[in-house]
Parts: sequence; structure tokens; C-alpha cells
Amino acid sequence: MKCLLLLAVSFLVAGSAARAETNPLLEEWKTPFGAPPFDRIEAAHYAPAIREGMRRQREAIAAVAADPAAPTFENTIEALEQSGELLARVGNVFRAMTSANTSDEIQAIARELAPEQSAHADAILFDGKLFARVKALHDARENLSLTPEQRRLLDRWYRDFVRGGALLDEAGKGRLSEINGELSVLGLRFAENVLKETNAFELVIDSKSDLAGLPPAVVEAAAEAAARRGREGAWLFTLHKPSIVPFLQYSPRRELREKLFRGYVSRGDNGGELDNNAILSRIAALRVERAKLLGYETHAHFALEESMAKEPKRVYAFLDELWTPALARARNEARSLQAIIDAEGGGFKLEPWDWWYYAEKLRKARYELDDEMIRPYFRLENVVAGAFDVATRLWGITFVERTDLPVYNAEVRVFEVKEADGSHIGILYTDYFPRDNKRGGAWCGELRGASKIGGREVAPIITNCGNFARPAGGAPSLLNFDEVTTLFHEFGHALHGLLTECTYPSLSGTAVATDFVELPSQIMENWALDPEVLGLYARHYETGGRIPPLLVEKIKNSGFFNQGFATVEYLAASYLDMDWHTLGEPKELDAKTFEAASLERIRLMPEIVTRYRSPYFSHVFGGGGGYAAGYYSYIWAEVLDADAFQAFKETSLFDRATAESFRRNILAMGGAEDPMELYKRFRGREPSIEPLLERRGLK
Repeated sequence: MKCLLLLAVSFLVAGSAARAETNPLLEEWKTPFGAPPFDRIEAAHYAPAIREGMRRQREAIAAVAADPAAPTFENTIEALEQSGELLARVGNVFRAMTSANTSDEIQAIARELAPEQSAHADAILFDGKLFARVKALHDARENLSLTPEQRRLLDRWYRDFVRGGALLDEAGKGRLSEINGELSVLGLRFAENVLKETNAFELVIDSKSDLAGLPPAVVEAAAEAAARRGREGAWLFTLHKPSIVPFLQYSPRRELREKLFRGYVSRGDNGGELDNNAILSRIAALRVERAKLLGYETHAHFALEESMAKEPKRVYAFLDELWTPALARARNEARSLQAIIDAEGGGFKLEPWDWWYYAEKLRKARYELDDEMIRPYFRLENVVAGAFDVATRLWGITFVERTDLPVYNAEVRVFEVKEADGSHIGILYTDYFPRDNKRGGAWCGELRGASKIGGREVAPIITNCGNFARPAGGAPSLLNFDEVTTLFHEFGHALHGLLTECTYPSLSGTAVATDFVELPSQIMENWALDPEVLGLYARHYETGGRIPPLLVEKIKNSGFFNQGFATVEYLAASYLDMDWHTLGEPKELDAKTFEAASLERIRLMPEIVTRYRSPYFSHVFGGGGGYAAGYYSYIWAEVLDADAFQAFKETSLFDRATAESFRRNILAMGGAEDPMELYKRFRGREPSIEPLLERRGLK
């Protein structure tokens, strides 16, 4: 749970010992709003600070377990919630740096001490005296005078102990601890290998003729990337999305598209020390063994117990309902692309590295629209301002940039978030450009979670990170469709963390079921490209003119375009995740053979590659594997967000009463109540799948 398995499971670091009195992580943070003093923190500070946090938590836990007084909610559950405060404070910062500002030193330190971190968490969950107090309260819960949030918290703590091995005998606890320790190391290795393989790949172009068809801004960015790596006069393309996506979209050089595409889909699958196949197979086998040890049929049964879906068969049924219409639509799309190839006399069959290129041609022919037409209207700063404006119109909150808070990288911007009356809500850090020491993708993180235990209100500090196109050739950062919606998506997660009103850190903000956590993020995507909203923030970066209504109409008309492809590649990854985690025996399998069989079972068409192949599927195998048996959550939550956004469409996009209901029942509540009950309180009923099918053109 958030207070223990997010706090205590925070990555530990080793390094040269720093004296406590000179370690900024152990001092009071005398910065505005108590933000992390990034200007003073060095890698060597983390190890002693986190170890001190562990020591303090052990002392606090021992005191709770040995308390001679009968267990009460206050002296047991609330005491547990507060036991890892220092560990959380330091661990959150370090975890953020391992993703956004890492180094060989930090990675080596995290790897070395991951088993120690795992053992610390296990020791708490294996404490018999402590569990006895929690169990006594849980057994008597019907007779306790508790708020709904407190009842939920008590139940969460009890289930975490049971799911963490509290009911096992000593031999079982010993084996579970071994499994957890090994998994913690393997997850780190998997993620590091993906990052290293991503950074190692280079497509260097020396001939200007090989740049034909590429937009000038893409060419400029490639030249600047080459110069940064000492290759003056050449052009460098990498596997980071701002580089690879436009190349696949616009380059007519088919052999180069293939080289770049194969580089992307073969990460972690190239043999040698960075190969992830044996690692992921071992992870899957250990997860099966752990599930069996705890009394579950498979890891998916273990993981889904805490979700809205509850069980694997319900997830498979949901995926199957979408797969058939999505695959039919994708096959129709493939035929349209093949027709273009044939009409041009290509003389070849459509392959995965061709899809993006011919899809972009088709979009331009069918809708007179392509990414390069809209990029000038999506300057990064304007998109950020647009996301902020949507939140202001919905809830009256404002965002004020602060330049007086330390940052971990010069590219980071910091904003204070305020209520309409000017009162403080929290802090938001944004970090949007790719770096070699930053993992790929986009995510929302937490430097400090919100809580109100004992009447002491702690305001949240949230991060939004992405890997968007850098400014190049004198132009600012200009985003494409995908990047715009990604920015709004992560901003939705940030709002979930910022607007929480929960008392307890284990339940606040995004501490909810995996298949519910994407609702606040995905609903924000609906505003990003809505014609009414586009007219508010999409302005040409040179002229300042608003996006023309005709272009907005083209964007609207192209809403169903390529949705078969997008849905199929996503669903294929969801099936692959579920197949890995419904294994019933703890055997290490050949990863390539298993993946091929999984995709053959669903008859994935050869023109499309699953969005994530197993060797770089970091959502489920990297780090803590938070989306293991949970990658389906994005489209599960899309059912929720499509239905929820319908509530706004039934009134108006910025209807204040609907917005306040969404804030009160969804954003503010975190995990304080059952997610379906919260949703029904907002919508008045359970969600319908019809709005999702209509949105994706699958009806």
C-alpha cells in the first residue's frame, strides 16, 4: 500500500557515507513549500538518508507492535500510516531521479540495495505481533466507530498484510522474501537494459538525399542531435519518439524506415548482456511461484483481486468484446494502405515499417491533413497553457509559475497550484524533453503525497514528465496529435494527485485500483482536441493566429482515422500481458516462443506489431511492474472516461456543476471508497461501453 509498499519499497541507495548533519535530505527543507532542495542533493546523500528512514520506521513499527494498550485505530492503523514519513520523503525524491535524472552511479546503487529495500518491507508484513493488532481491529470492524475512509484504510492494511505473507509459516515467509528480493533486482535490470538499448541505437545519415520527404524541423533536430554526439555534418535519428515517429511517417526510404523500426521493436532482444528475454521469463516464473505460495491460481488472480475487474476471465471477456471489431477495422485499413502501394507501383506487401508512412499519405489524401499542418499550432508552451486553462474553467484553479524553487534539471518548470480564492493547493513540476539519463515515455510522479493525519495538512508535490520534440532550428517545441493528448493525459493524473482531499496517504490521490487510476487522466484527453477547446489555445507559433476553423473541422472529421491500427496494437499488448500472467506453473519459458504463440492465438495480423513486445514491455516487467496483469486498464478506463465525458457533452464542456461533481466524487476521493460506487455517485449509473465503441469507430 502507499504508506508501506510505496514508502518502504522506495528504492534505496548506497554510496559514500554523508554525515547526518550535512545531509540535506535529513534536514528540514527550508525551501518554498518544503520542496526538495535539488540544488544541494547529491547521490551520496540518498543512502544514509534512506537507511535512517528505514531505521526510524523500524523503531516506530516496534513501538506499535509492543504497545501494551489494546489496539485502536489511532494507536495502530494511524501509527502505521505515519511510521515511514522520512522514508517516503527521501524515497519519493530518489525514485523520481531514477526515472527522470538517472546516472550510472544511481543505477548501480539502486541495484545493489534493492534486496535490502525488499527485506525491509517484508519484515514489516511478517511481524506477527503487528499483524495480530491489525487483525484484531479488522475482526471487530463492524463494532468500531469509523468513517468510510477509515474503514477502507483498515481493510487495506489488513489485506496488504495477508497478501504480503502474514499468514504463511516461517518457511513460506522465508521463500517469499527470497522471491521479492530477486524480483526487485530483476525489475531494475530489465528497465536499465531497455534504457541502454534505446540510447545505444543510432541511425546516422550522411547523404542529404536520404532526408527526402522529411519536414525541415525534423531534419534540423536530427542535425542538432548529431552535433551533440560529435557528428557534425551528419543527421542522427534515434529510438526516442520525437525522432522515430516523424521518420516513419514521412521518409520514402523504405530500407531506412525498416532499419529504424526494427531497432525499436528489437530492444532487449539482441542477445548479449542487455538481452531481457531470460530476465522477463524469470520474472514471470517467480510471480507464479509467489502467487501459488499466497494461495492464488496465477499472478493475474493475485493482481486483479485489487482491481475493478477482479478476475482474469472478466478481463479476457472485455478484451474479446473489443478485439473482433477492432481487427476487422484494422484489416480494412491495411487494404486501403496496400491499395496506395499498388497504385504507386510499389510492388511489395505492406509491412509494419510501412504502416505509418502510408497511413500519413492516406490521411492527407482523405482529409487534407497531416501532422506537419497542425504542429505550428501546438507550441508546447501553448499546449501547457491550454491544459491549465481547461482546469481553470472547470474548477477555478490557477497555475502560477515559480522560479524560486530548486529544480533537478534546468529544463524543469515549476508551478504553484491555487484555488480560485488564492489558497494553496500544491506544486507541479513539468519536465518534457528527452535526455539520455531519462527513461522513455511519459508519466506522472509524486515528490510528496497529500495527507491530513492529526489535523496536519500536507500539500502535494506532483511531477509530469514526457519526451516531446525539442526546439530545433530556431523554432520552439512543436507537438503532434499524440504528444498533445499525452500531455493532457499526464496532466489529468497530476490533477488526481493535486485535488485529493483524503486524510491518509495510503488512500490519497492516485492510490487507487490500476483500472480506475486512468479515468482522471484519460478524461482530460477529451478536452485536448475538442474543437471548442482547440479554438482557445491552439495558436500559430509565428503569427499568434488561432487555428483556422477549417483545420479544426478536418481534425474533427479525421477522428476515426487509423483507430483500427491503434486499437489492435494496444489490445495485442494487453493480451500478451495477460497471457504471461495467467501461467499456472512457475517454469521459465522461452520468451520468444511464448510471445509468438500468444500473438498467434489472437491472430494478430502481420502488418501490425504489438505495441510492446515482451523484452521492452516496461509497464509489466520493468521496475516494480505496476501494470503486470493490468495493461488492459487503459482501455477499461477508456470505457469510464468516454461515458463520463458524455456527462459534460449532455450539458456543456465546462459545466461547473458537472465539473464539481467529478472533482468531489472522483478526484477528491482517491481510494477512500469503492471505485464503482464513486463512479455511480458521479454518473448516476454504471458506465456504458457504447460511447467508447462510437469514439473508436468500432460500431
